[in-house]
Parts: sequence; C-alpha cells; structure tokens
Amino acid sequence: MQKTAKIFVIFILIFILGIFYLSLYRTSNYNTEYLAGNKLTDFRLESLQEKVIYTSDDFKKNDYTLINFWASWCGPCRIEHPILMELSKENNVKILGINFKDKKNNALKFLDDLGNPYDYLAKDTKGKKSVTFGIYGIPESILIDKNFIILKKFIGPLNDNDFNEIKKITNSL
Repeated sequence: MQKTAKIFVIFILIFILGIFYLSLYRTSNYNTEYLAGNKLTDFRLESLQEKVIYTSDDFKKNDYTLINFWASWCGPCRIEHPILMELSKENNVKILGINFKDKKNNALKFLDDLGNPYDYLAKDTKGKKSVTFGIYGIPESILIDKNFIILKKFIGPLNDNDFNEIKKITNSL
C-alpha cells in the first residue's frame, strides 16, 4: 500500500511539473486584432449627453467611422487625445467616442479641458457594451466602413503612425 501511495505522489508531481513546463511556452496575451475583416453586429448605444439612443443605422451614412473607447481617468487616453483632435478635422471619417466606466461629469470636464473630437458621444457605464466590440482595455479604437466591416483595430493609444494609417485608409475612396 505504501508503494502505491509513493507511485501516486510521484505521478502527481510529474503531472504538475509537466503542466508548468508546457505553460512556459504558451502565450497568454489576449489579442483581438484578428477582428479585422469581420463585420460588426447591430448595436445600440446611449448618448453621454442627451437622452438619445444611437443605433448602427446612424452610422451607415458615414464612409468611415472610428470607434474610440476612452475615459477621463485613463492616462493613455490623454496621450492619444491630440491625435483624435487631428482626426476630427478629416472629412472622410467620423469619430464615435464611447466613454468607458466613467462618471458623466468627469468625462465632460475632460472634453471641456482638452477639446471634443467626437461626432458622436456615447457611454458604456458598466463596461458591457465594450464586450460587443471585442474591447478588453482602453484606449482602443476600431475603424469600420459604412458596411460595418472592421478595417483595423488599434489597441492602446493612437500614435502618429496610426494617424497616418487611418488617413491612408480613409482617403482611398
């Protein structure tokens, strides 16, 4: 009986060490950039400012829409904000800002202080709508066309290279 217990303990130890060894070579990064090429499903979003509901139909008239998830408490969102302000000057792309798990007053103060680049301003108070878009952190942005095809997903704050890529895509009509 003691010999069986020793064999069982040795087997368990080998099994646990094997799991640890295999885990060393697995990537644990969660990446949703693969969503490019997929189509967004219909969605409904509450406006941050008014009692308005945006539906996917509201964005069909846009050649391109950049959906940007942001919050006033997000440091990287402040870093990308000047890029969004520049993008707001582009004619071929409209920007939908979705305020993520934030207080309305803080979000509006953020926009008052830094400027409002958004053509549409929605809220995701509980963070549940972001899941629909494949968002797992902020800031993140998704560039879609008028058919709701995801052209590009940007994880993290937008930078100058992202700005140039968005301009290149949206000016190629």
